[in-house]
Amino acid sequence: MIQVSQSNPNGSNRKRRSFLLYLASLALFYPVVRFVGYNIPRKPNYIKITSQLPLAGYLITRDFILFDKGDLCWALSRKCTHLGCKLHYSETDDILECPCHQSKFHASTGDVVKGPAKKPLILFPVEKRKSSPFYIVTT
Repeated sequence: MIQVSQSNPNGSNRKRRSFLLYLASLALFYPVVRFVGYNIPRKPNYIKITSQLPLAGYLITRDFILFDKGDLCWALSRKCTHLGCKLHYSETDDILECPCHQSKFHASTGDVVKGPAKKPLILFPVEKRKSSPFYIVTT
């Protein structure tokens, strides 16, 4: 007599059912993960400078330093990329220096000249105009 063994049909159904449940939970969980990790983009802040720059060609504000050298116009952040101290501008050396740990940055590019800071300064876009407001800095 020949015996034929049959596999349990319920076992394969269980595997299929657990696999489908796994896929359904992923499909429901994915939007939640996307929502939690979403960052709202920051709106740009427009700062209007209504006066002409001094003859030295720069203006120091609380958050940035605005430079105007003929046709070129740029603004650099005054926040040090090392620990966030306010930077001071040295006109004779044309550098920005951090009073906390003496990091130095090139005034025309914001690149690090001397550490401990490793990242360059933030360069803000500037729109130069012929009438008031003469400069619009986007931070």
